Amino acid sequence: MTAEAALVIPALVLFAALLVWALTAAAAQIRCVDAARAGARAAARSEPVEVVEEAARAAAPEGARVELARVGDLWRVRVVAPAPGPGGPQVRLGAQAVALAEDSVGPPP
Repeated sequence: MTAEAALVIPALVLFAALLVWALTAAAAQIRCVDAARAGARAAARSEPVEVVEEAARAAAPEGARVELARVGDLWRVRVVAPAPGPGGPQVRLGAQAVALAEDSVGPPP
């Protein structure tokens, strides 16, 4: 019985640690999605680039990188962040949001 417990308990601890890591990574991914959407909304309102980047960084997880680009009438905001946790699996989290620029929309016909 003792030998089985000596093998099972460390495996359960490792499983619990991986589960906690996966939950924090999922939460960080959701924050990346929220940050990209916040940046895209600000860009669509024709806010200055600094304001758009600040809106995205405010919602993004720590250490995130924000990329902003305009392609035609669309603003693209991409947020990329490292997975949280000590070392662990090297996973890159990220999200992208696209919004139509308000200045490209004319009055109705």
